[in-house]
Amino acid sequence: MAYSLVVFDWDGTLMDSTHHIVAAIQGACRDLDLPVPSASQASWVIGLSLEGALRHAVPDLPKSMMPRFLERYRVNYLLRDPELKLFEGVREMLEDLARRDVRLAVATGKSRVGLNRALAASGLADAFHATRTADETFSKPHPAMLHEIMAELDVLPERVVMIGDTSHDLQMAANASVHGVGVTYGAHTRKELEGCAPQAIVETVAELGAWLASKN
Repeated sequence: MAYSLVVFDWDGTLMDSTHHIVAAIQGACRDLDLPVPSASQASWVIGLSLEGALRHAVPDLPKSMMPRFLERYRVNYLLRDPELKLFEGVREMLEDLARRDVRLAVATGKSRVGLNRALAASGLADAFHATRTADETFSKPHPAMLHEIMAELDVLPERVVMIGDTSHDLQMAANASVHGVGVTYGAHTRKELEGCAPQAIVETVAELGAWLASKN
């Protein structure tokens, strides 16, 4: 099957930001004297909308404290923002897909402001034909992001593959009736990814690029 559209998650799939997100969640908890989740608890929620993620990662967070927590999370995250980088080989992989006339998109749990900042900082603002964020529509694993992207670009589900590092990404793909590919270098374990029955699971960006090239 040749894919005419490849949709990528952002954090943990294209950008090496998993540890930064975990540290920001833990840092905000410390700032507000809340129980600090383990790295595995905090990383499991990556890919969800921020408020949805916090309900799982910080279950003791009172609703009244949510605005303060979000503020402290953003402060902790932005302190690490200059350190964020694309995974090695991502830029070259995207360029190769573009040369093959494959359209590219992003479906992420980030906010629109956060994604725009990341796209500008990475120099990839013009690389994608469509993008969707969690504050614009339903959060993963709801299929709305993929449905909206497919409608915008007029692509049938059978010509689409979703690439992500979490079970939330792969479950969204299944809910939207598109193929999914998991990457093990992000937030979730291989076992968690295998539970979603993806088309493939890869361990590096280079392996992902080779797999996509073989399909196009």
